[in-house]
Amino acid sequence: MPKMVVTHAVVNLERWLDGKAERAEQIGQWATNVTDYVAADGSNNVAITADIHDMAGLQAAMTSPSPEDTATEERHGVIHPTIAYIEK
Repeated sequence: MPKMVVTHAVVNLERWLDGKAERAEQIGQWATNVTDYVAADGSNNVAITADIHDMAGLQAAMTSPSPEDTATEERHGVIHPTIAYIEK
């Protein structure tokens, strides 16, 4: 199972961290072991790692997010762009 790393900035770290369970459920459609990270420098930059079990579904969701996924990102204060890295 390849690992994914996604990085982006957020409006507010506490707001983003409060959405941890909802985010894990959302990403859980395509991946397991969803883990959140905050930047050690105190900035509003974050990362998420996960083990992908549905690469096609994940890529489709990242290319054309559903209205629900977009609403979740907005609630969590995600600032685009998001950058995704896939283990090879």
